[in-house]
Amino acid sequence: MHTPDPINTMRESRVPSSRIGRLWQYGGLASSLAVGAFGESIRRITGSQGTGSVMLSEANMNRLVAKLSRMRGAALKLGQMMSFQDSKLLPPTINAVLQRVQDSADYMPSSQRDRVLVKNLGEGWRELFSEFHEKPFAAASIGQVHKARLTSNGKEVAVKVQYPGVRNSIDSDLNNLSLLLTASKLLPKGLFLEKTIANARVELGWECDYEREAAACIRFREILQDEVDTFTVPEVYPAASGPGVLTTEFMKGTAVAKIKDLTQSERDWIGTQILRLCLRELMEWRFMQTDPNWTNFLYNRHSGRIELLDFGASREFPAEFVEPYVSLLIAASRGERDRCRELSIQLGYLTGHESRAMVNAHVESILTLAEPFVVTAPDIYDFEDQTITDRVRANIGLMLRERLAPPPEETYSLHRKLSGAFLLCARLRSKVKARHMFENAIKAWAGRTSKASTPM
Repeated sequence: MHTPDPINTMRESRVPSSRIGRLWQYGGLASSLAVGAFGESIRRITGSQGTGSVMLSEANMNRLVAKLSRMRGAALKLGQMMSFQDSKLLPPTINAVLQRVQDSADYMPSSQRDRVLVKNLGEGWRELFSEFHEKPFAAASIGQVHKARLTSNGKEVAVKVQYPGVRNSIDSDLNNLSLLLTASKLLPKGLFLEKTIANARVELGWECDYEREAAACIRFREILQDEVDTFTVPEVYPAASGPGVLTTEFMKGTAVAKIKDLTQSERDWIGTQILRLCLRELMEWRFMQTDPNWTNFLYNRHSGRIELLDFGASREFPAEFVEPYVSLLIAASRGERDRCRELSIQLGYLTGHESRAMVNAHVESILTLAEPFVVTAPDIYDFEDQTITDRVRANIGLMLRERLAPPPEETYSLHRKLSGAFLLCARLRSKVKARHMFENAIKAWAGRTSKASTPM
């Protein structure tokens, strides 16, 4: 829903839409990974260079990327989710795969696409558009996006078309993927894969519901009315939308991470606004767009605004989670270690039966993550020089070994978004008045209104 990237970065391939067809693809992937691992073992025995797991060879990682890009759906989405949430917990080779699949997907042939459009908009769907670009300008895990122009008002729009079979295959896809990841031992122990997949099951259901996404987009347009000089949320066109098709206003900005000539002042402003938006979503509205993919944030130099996209992962956070969680952030910003431990037990991050070393590592990680907001932080926090992720990583080995319970389910989406915002600020080399921003967010939280009162 933005200025198109060249289509030659994507490939056309038919989406496996039946459960049997998708199961066959997973079986083929497992077999090819096993054969690849065997071949890598033989090469090393005969003297070829190579270190690390034979399952994680470069050839196998290329196979994995190609298959995820063709499968789309749950497999690709889970990979994208994990690339933000658990990037410091995973082997570097797996991280590389997840980074490659973030914006990677094939697009479906026109015949397959047209059947989806007919099913959702009727046989005369082309009459809704005076122009319709046959090739998509974006293809992701759930659907592909075409540029078009509405017949009714002449406005340029982005038409998101869901891949067939993706919604009905979520359960089977995730079950097959879980078996593959467990059997191949691609992931380290302690990640609570079952909880991660259960969370993905829920979120994928949301993202496949384009009517729910349309409602979330409309809601964000409403709650950001006081931010119209900073953020633009696309208008939804219900007459050209359906359960598997979503038509919205075409955004003309460019993904912020892809602009090569940003000035330092632009970098600082963009990072500041995105981080500030995260705090408002959590502390004022309890309603957040939790997909941190950097392509969801566009910068329009002509209007001077940030354009927001993709509201499928939007969700409400219950007050009983947000209240103690925000209190935990405040305690961390003040360096109150005992209070952090108490609130972590209340939230479910700790059971109260962990070793002292585990508790210390957990609390230290919280204090480290809150570093930009601490009361002793500099007026301007330089994200380019931050070492937060490296210091958190130093505690991860211990926490993986001694963690007694998975985190509350809200954590998966919330931390993915917060981590994504931090990583984007680091990518942009933003200098942000983070401490002052957090102080203002605390004031807004203390005097919050009922803006988040209407659950989806």
